[in-house]
Amino acid sequence: MTDAVGVANMARVLGDESRAAMCLAMLDGSSWTVTELSSVAGVCMATASEHVSKLVTAQIATEERLGRNRFVRLAGPDVAQALETFAALVAPAPASSLRTVGERRRLAAARTCYDHLAGRLGVAVMDALRSRQLVDSGAGLAVTPRGRRWFGELDLDVRALSVRRRVLLRECADWTERRPHLAGSLGAGLCDQFLTRQWVRRTDQTRRLEVTPPGLRALHDQLGIEPSMLELPR
Repeated sequence: MTDAVGVANMARVLGDESRAAMCLAMLDGSSWTVTELSSVAGVCMATASEHVSKLVTAQIATEERLGRNRFVRLAGPDVAQALETFAALVAPAPASSLRTVGERRRLAAARTCYDHLAGRLGVAVMDALRSRQLVDSGAGLAVTPRGRRWFGELDLDVRALSVRRRVLLRECADWTERRPHLAGSLGAGLCDQFLTRQWVRRTDQTRRLEVTPPGLRALHDQLGIEPSMLELPR
């Protein structure tokens, strides 16, 4: 299969609005049942099952069967990056209600992109890592010696993370901010630490995050991020 054929095949699979809705939901990095995905996509169970099979065949998603249940998740961080990049290229549709406007604002403020921080929070963290010379992009994105010490204080071993098969750190296009946030194994580890230290918390079953009062203090003390930097323009 040539690259062109592969890209065309993936585009055809993602070209269905229901399958696209399922994929965007799975950007939270967790496993979903077919029942849950049918609700997200607004289709019946039989149709949802067909969509899931197509996503699995295209290697966009993977599934695990436990008894009668099928648990589905994105195939990996590379797929998540591709979806986030697609979303960044698309102009948002007009909001149909005040509720939709509110949901979009909360999603844009802070969320996960598969397993790393995204939204205004993720971009602010990335900007602070650069401005404080914890990461450097002069000759490709890399952790500085100062950064190794800083990440180490957060119980993140940069050396151990760098020997994994997954890339250590990379930029990921943020579809709401139109600027990059931090991804890779280091970005995932940083998100885990934010959750473990309760600097952010999940507010529901979506990928939205809420920065806690201790988190606001930590962001200011650790990275110089002011609360106003996380506010969205009205």
